[in-house]
Amino acid sequence: MRFSFLPVIVLMMPILEIAGFIVVGKALGLWLTLALILFTSFLGLVILRSGGLGMVRNLQTASRSGDEPAQAMINGGMRVIAGILLFVPGFITDVIGLLLLVPAFRTLIWKAIGPRIVVASSFKNQGFRTGPQNNGSAKVVVLDDDDFHRDGPNQSPWSANRDDRDLPKP
Repeated sequence: MRFSFLPVIVLMMPILEIAGFIVVGKALGLWLTLALILFTSFLGLVILRSGGLGMVRNLQTASRSGDEPAQAMINGGMRVIAGILLFVPGFITDVIGLLLLVPAFRTLIWKAIGPRIVVASSFKNQGFRTGPQNNGSAKVVVLDDDDFHRDGPNQSPWSANRDDRDLPKP
């Protein structure tokens, strides 16, 4: 059976945070320590608010350029985790959250976990196009006004069952 350190870390975290409060409180004083905790919590809220929108924007940019969206998702996710860690009171979580805001640290994490992430399909392989442009590669059928007609409001001229003409009209 494989031993995991995650439960040990989760159980030790409150003890380490209390020890961090005591050390910082002795060095800075009570009011400065409380002000620092409130400031990092406010900073975490600001990062959480902007992090979600930034992640959506980065995903859209990656999909438009045909890049793999995995790195954009991981970077955005790390920024959101950094905001959560900064919001949680405690100095150890604040240090981890501030490290996750540094792009070089996020790149280091991406290099460690990136090869393990597999994107099932990408927009580039599916022929995804944004906007109304047509470069001739897609099959487009252009119909004139007299090529398309509709016998009723709910009927299609391409319907396999043409016996639906006697259905009641809405």
